[in-house]
Amino acid sequence: MTDRNKIESSVGMSIPTHGRASADILAELGTRAEGDTNWKGGRVFSLVYAIPGEQGAEHAQLLERAHAMFASTNLLNPMAFPSLKQMETELIASAGELFHCRGAVGTVTSGGTESILCAVAAYRDRARREKPWIRRPELVVPMTLHPAFDKAAHYFGVKLVKVPVGDDLRADVVAMRKAIGRRTIGIVASAPQYPHGVVDPIGDLGELAMEKNLPLHVDACVGGFILPWLEKLGRRIPRWDFRVPGVTSISADLHKFGYAAKGASVLIWRSLEAMKHQFFVVTDFPGGIYASPTLIGTRPGGPIAAAWAAQQSLGVEGYLALARQAVDAADRLRNGIKRIPGLKLTGESDSTIVAYETTDKTNIFAIADRLEARGWTVDRMHRPNALHLTVTANHAPIVDEYLADLAAAVAEVRRDPKLAKSGSAPMYGMAATMPVRFLVASRVRDVFAKLYSGVTS
Repeated sequence: MTDRNKIESSVGMSIPTHGRASADILAELGTRAEGDTNWKGGRVFSLVYAIPGEQGAEHAQLLERAHAMFASTNLLNPMAFPSLKQMETELIASAGELFHCRGAVGTVTSGGTESILCAVAAYRDRARREKPWIRRPELVVPMTLHPAFDKAAHYFGVKLVKVPVGDDLRADVVAMRKAIGRRTIGIVASAPQYPHGVVDPIGDLGELAMEKNLPLHVDACVGGFILPWLEKLGRRIPRWDFRVPGVTSISADLHKFGYAAKGASVLIWRSLEAMKHQFFVVTDFPGGIYASPTLIGTRPGGPIAAAWAAQQSLGVEGYLALARQAVDAADRLRNGIKRIPGLKLTGESDSTIVAYETTDKTNIFAIADRLEARGWTVDRMHRPNALHLTVTANHAPIVDEYLADLAAAVAEVRRDPKLAKSGSAPMYGMAATMPVRFLVASRVRDVFAKLYSGVTS
């Protein structure tokens, strides 16, 4: 056995004994990416937020270069990297102004989930200090709230009291009022909620929060960096930000409609007094005093620098232009979907999110399978069964192509009802109707177990 074989056999991994040439590595990475979804061509609707055309290529190059310049930096210690702290400060200030609260404070996080985790942990710790008699804290939320809050509640020992939404798919203020009890530590709403794109009645919930002396968090991870521009373009957007007196904090993703590199989000607080519950400090560690404002310790500088570069490059005019492209594309999709017999929109979206369902017995999940066969990545939803599109500026060029493929997919499923019994349609249909939800979760865990089993072939 050669020395190389001995090393690889003992280590049991695919790290090569001798380093490879950079050109070879990059070539292989390019080859591996060939099978991924064509997001540059607008074939995916929620995972990637991109700018189309030559402008998009130049923007992507800028983000890559800015990211690379700060790839090895770490905002864990802002005194070691004051340049990063300054960029974070400017990103928070711009978000505060956009959300109508000059002087707002906050942090850049690794994404919407971390922003949400930090907010829930802070609300819990606030209650521990101000209401120590609450042993089993609860947050009152609409059932359309993003699952990241379920994750946060699971991690931090907080119960989500989920309240059904109204017929308009928005949070039911009367029902949420009734759900508030002596264990309630806060209220959460969305702007907009992800499934259907509608903004919850933040104004009424803000009044409720002030009446009950509770903090109100607004999850604007999707909408935070598009709703303000849509409003400036003349769209009627319900009040959702710090103009509502009861709003305490807002989460918003820079890597969505801020067109920044992943992962970058912000958690914004109305005041430092409200934010202080987010800080974590340990003083008895032999390695020195440890303090962190976010969930993660190491805070990579690359995403922060790229987010700052994105804002500086696009400016107000650039964001307005991109918002106009996105909302025009969403409007065209809505109008086209309504013209396809048997389809209808789900909810009256306030944003560029488009959701639709069938009006007859045609299986919506079979339609999704036929769209995927035509090269589209499709987001499926339950309650009601529907398909979901998060429309960005990158989708403006593909609207007609998508509508043509959608009409063809609907016609195909109608011609052959057996398609509802093949592909993913039966699994999604069963999951949507199965009354025992832990059985659905068990099946999903099995799928994840296979994905992470370590088998690479």
